[in-house]
Amino acid sequence: MSEGRRKVLVVGGTGYLGQHLLQELGKPYDVAFTYHSATNPSASLLQALLPSPPRAFKLDLQTGEGLDLIADALGPPHVVVNCAAISAPRACEMDPAVAMATNIPSSLVKWLSSFGDFKPLLIHLSTDQVYEGVKSFYKEEDDAIPVNVYGKSKLAAELFISSNYSNYAILRSSIIYGQQSVSPVKKSLPIQWIDGVLSEGKDIEFFQDEFRCPVYVKDVVDVILRLIKKSIPNGEDMQLLLNVGGPDRVSRVQMAEAVAAIKGYDISLIKPVPAASVNRGVISPSDISMDISRLVEVLGISPVSFRDGVKLTLDVKDHV
Repeated sequence: MSEGRRKVLVVGGTGYLGQHLLQELGKPYDVAFTYHSATNPSASLLQALLPSPPRAFKLDLQTGEGLDLIADALGPPHVVVNCAAISAPRACEMDPAVAMATNIPSSLVKWLSSFGDFKPLLIHLSTDQVYEGVKSFYKEEDDAIPVNVYGKSKLAAELFISSNYSNYAILRSSIIYGQQSVSPVKKSLPIQWIDGVLSEGKDIEFFQDEFRCPVYVKDVVDVILRLIKKSIPNGEDMQLLLNVGGPDRVSRVQMAEAVAAIKGYDISLIKPVPAASVNRGVISPSDISMDISRLVEVLGISPVSFRDGVKLTLDVKDHV
């Protein structure tokens, strides 16, 4: 990495958001990323990042193994974006200890604190599931009372960062949706899954009483890019907490109805059911829609509507 350009390290660069971010970081920055899987990053990901693919480093976020090698190779980064987490709520319920050890970035914060007076900006991805889910349009200053292990682990991470580090931006993200990443991730992507099941022409049940503010992946990337530009190396520290969601509060039924309307599927296939009708092995908050007025004010960003985001995801163009 050159001395002239700011260095950006993406932790969890092979995940869904991490890949989309790496594709957009590009020339203004010297970029590196970490991965945790047993195999090296896929050729398709590296090919997409040509002509100057960033360096990849294996990292165990629980133990911090690999961080010293990154420091030796790159020196202190100016910005670290932490996209890594165990984000499946049921997996967190099954092994709370591992969820806490992974989702609380204690080794990462300790490493960032080791650079003396130089404090890299830490942009940390959190979740709307830190909220209890008993009202609509939560604001950042509302009480965070998570109801499941995933939410508890992410809130614990927020508190750990804010108590032990002085230069950070914490992003409480809703469901992130959008196009598949260049190296396809294993997890099911929400819009593609809905499109797939509706295309089969069979009745399918969707929850009618759980509400979120899904956010288009490229809007999340835009938020991160604006924060990187906003940060000043060796300048004033940032302590920022932002809700990162789309402008629309929607249920799973409304999400499915939007996909059906855009693709021309039979809306009668969508069968509304209460969330309590299915045992998912984890408590899920009912309404964790978020007020994003602070996001709009601080960064000047206007996330796309859910309907427009679905069109972009499925590459459906309006007929003129």
